[in-house]
Amino acid sequence: MNLGPIRKEIDAIDNELVALVNRRLALAAAIGKIKRDSGQEIFVPEREDAVMRKVCAQNEGPIKNEALRAIYREIMSAAIALEKPLLVAYLGPEASNTHSAAIKKFGASVDYHAMATIEDIFTAVEKGESDNAVIPIENSTEGSVREALDSFVESDLKIVGQIYLEISHALIAQSPLDKIEKVYSKDQALAQCRHWLQRHLPHAQVLDTSSTTRAVLIAKEDPKAAAVASEAAAEHHGVPVLVRNIQDKADNTTRFFVLGRKPAGPVGGGKDMTSFLISLGDEAASHSGSLLRMLMPFGERGINLSKIESRPSKKRPWDYYFFIDVTGHYEDPQMKAAVGELTKFCPTVKWLGSYPAAN
Repeated sequence: MNLGPIRKEIDAIDNELVALVNRRLALAAAIGKIKRDSGQEIFVPEREDAVMRKVCAQNEGPIKNEALRAIYREIMSAAIALEKPLLVAYLGPEASNTHSAAIKKFGASVDYHAMATIEDIFTAVEKGESDNAVIPIENSTEGSVREALDSFVESDLKIVGQIYLEISHALIAQSPLDKIEKVYSKDQALAQCRHWLQRHLPHAQVLDTSSTTRAVLIAKEDPKAAAVASEAAAEHHGVPVLVRNIQDKADNTTRFFVLGRKPAGPVGGGKDMTSFLISLGDEAASHSGSLLRMLMPFGERGINLSKIESRPSKKRPWDYYFFIDVTGHYEDPQMKAAVGELTKFCPTVKWLGSYPAAN
C-alpha cells in the first residue's frame, strides 16, 4: 500500500491547522489588548467553559471529547499567554498533585508559582502577586481539606472554577520493600493509602510531611525511606517507583478550586455552581430545626444542594460555619431571593463564588 498520498494529505491539513491556530491566537491577542485597556480579567472562566462545551457539542469523532478538550486547553493556554503573562499560584512543590491540577486547568503556556501553604496562596492572590491560584478542597476518600475551608472565612477571594483530578499514588524509594523503615507523605495522601501501607509495610513508621513532593526528596536522600506520591513527582526528581496504584480506592479523586480576585460571570443553562459560607449564630441555640430552616430558602425555590459541611467558627464553643454548594449562579433571581431570605435570620451569609460546573 502506497502511504505517500495519505501522508501528503496529512501534511496539507497540518499546514492549514497551523495557519488557523495562529490566526485564532492573533485574534485572542487583540482581545487581550482590549481587556488590558479596560481593566478586565484575562482568565474568564465562563467564556472558557462555553468554548469547551461548544467544541465538544460539534465533535462527531473519531476523536474523544477528552482528547479534544486537552487540545483546546493548550490552544487557550497559549492565547492567555499572548493576552497577558498569567501567574498561577499552587500548593507546591513542583510536580505535586495540585501542580498537575493547575496544568490541567491552565495548560503549559502560563507561569506557575509553587507556594508552601494554602495561607500563602490566599495572601499571594489577595496582594496581586499572583493572578489566580489552585488549591485542593476535598478528596473523595478522605473528605475536605480543613485549612482550605478555614481560609475562606477571612478572605474576599472568589472561587472562579473547579477541577477534578483522579489521584494515583505510588510507593517511591531507592530500596526494596523489606528495607523500608519509614514512609513519608502529606497527611491526606497517607490516609488515602492507609490500608495498603498496613498490609505491605506494617513495621514501617508513617510520617507526615508538608507535601508529597517533599516526601520524594526525603526518599531520594534516605535509602531506608519511602514516599507516597505521584509517578510524575518520582520521575521529576529521579527516584524509582516501587509499586504503582497503592491508593485504597480505585476511584480516588480530588476536587480543586480555582481562586481569583473578581467573580466569574454566569454560564447559564443550569451549568453553574455556587458556594456559600453561612453561620446560624444564636439561631442554632434558640430554635430547633434551625439547620433545616437554613436550607429551606434554597429547596423552596428548586435550588439543589450538592454539599454541606460544618467547621468550628473558632469564635466560641459549639459555634459553626456551614459551607454549602448549590446549583445555579449567584446572579440568578431565585438565588438572590434565597439569599435575601437567609440574611433575615443568619448573621453571616457569605458568597464564596460562582463557577462553571465540571464538564
